[in-house]
Parts: sequence; structure tokens; C-alpha cells
Amino acid sequence: MADSIIRIRQAKKRFGQVEALRGVDLEVAKGEVVLIVGPSGSGKSTLLRSVNRLETLSSGEIWVEDTCVTSPHADIRRIREEVGMVFQSFNLFPHLSVTENLTLAPALVRREAAALASERAGALLARVGLADKAQAYPDQLSGGQQQRVAIARALAMQPKVMLFDEPTSALDPEMIKEVLDVMLDLAREGMTMLVVSHEMGFARAAADRVVFMDEGLVVEAGPPAELFQHPKEERTRRFLDHIL
Repeated sequence: MADSIIRIRQAKKRFGQVEALRGVDLEVAKGEVVLIVGPSGSGKSTLLRSVNRLETLSSGEIWVEDTCVTSPHADIRRIREEVGMVFQSFNLFPHLSVTENLTLAPALVRREAAALASERAGALLARVGLADKAQAYPDQLSGGQQQRVAIARALAMQPKVMLFDEPTSALDPEMIKEVLDVMLDLAREGMTMLVVSHEMGFARAAADRVVFMDEGLVVEAGPPAELFQHPKEERTRRFLDHIL
């Protein structure tokens, strides 16, 4: 892809005797939403975490625009400014208010003025439907609200790419929609997103491409409608039979 913002080349990762990634090639275009699915242990989260150096590859390369993330000389702090991440667990600071959670990194890392960081935090909270929770603390929020704050916190750094690692797996069913709605809005606004999830409704509504991984490899990839209705590989077909 000429307009790729993420380029993954022969990504391999070994944990002891376990090969989590066995030579993954993947590109994500600017503004594209790519959903990664696959069984537990297929390497999905390891691949995602390698994009912002939460995992270090055993071999291979990952590029975000013109930055080689996997270079030993890479500026990891700069990479994480450009690549936001939302985890299964919300990872909010419990002793800080919602606004303080959003303004901490911009103030410390980007050296933003307090007034500017606070103004952006307010706008982001309004964007995720939580303007009235600015002074609340995480333990005063539902799981869905905490995850929306976590998304807003990642956006506060004005990233070029957003990574989502099973963002709804820790939520009760009734809270999932409110998080997916925020993600849908981001997709419509053109945010580049790499998402590990089994939310097929989100895939159909927002994903440009679905990537199926198994045993550390990309088995098959394609537009959601094509992959779900006409999978080419038997392994893909068997997996989809269990989740669709």
C-alpha cells in the first residue's frame, strides 16, 4: 500500500519455546480500520503490542510512517505519543480525577500548558459522552464509562494511530455498545485503527478489513462481508462457525 501508515514485515516473536509470531506481514493504510480476530494464543495481542513496543520482536520490522519501531535506537516515548493504545483493563489512575487522568500525559510528555490540556480534556470527554464526569474518580464510574475515559485519555495525546486490545472483553453486555459507539465515531472521522476484538457487529459496521490469525500467522484477510460469507481457508471457516 502506497499510503500505509503501519508496515509489519516478517514479525517473529518467541517466548521461550513458544513461537507467538511466526513471520507476520501486514500493512494498514492511513484512515483504515483493521480488525484482527483469531483463537486465544494466535498472536493477536502480541502483534498489537509490538506496534508500540510493549513487546519487542525477536526478528522482523515494524514501521509507523517513517519511524522504525523495532530499531534499537527508536525513541519509544515518541512512538507512544503517536500510537495510542486502549487495553482490556482500563488502567486509569484511581487516585486522579477523570480530567487529571486525561491531562497528565500531555502535561508531562508534551509539556502542554495546563489550560490547553484541560480544555482538550473537556472537549474529549464531551466527545465520548462523559462531560458530566470530569471531576469524578474512576471507582465512581461504570466499566463502560471507564473504558470511554481510557479512549479519551489515549486521544488526548493526539495520536496518528489507535490500537485497541479487546476493548470490550471486560465489560458487561449492556456496556459494550457505548464503547463501540465511540469507536464507530472515531472510524467515521478517519482515525487509523488496529483492533483486536471479536465484536462482529463492529466489524461489519466499521472495519475496512478483517485479518484472521492462527498459530502466529495471518491465515486470511479481506473485507468483512467477503471474509465472513466466503472464507477461502478451512481454518477460517471453522473459527467463524464458532463466533458468527
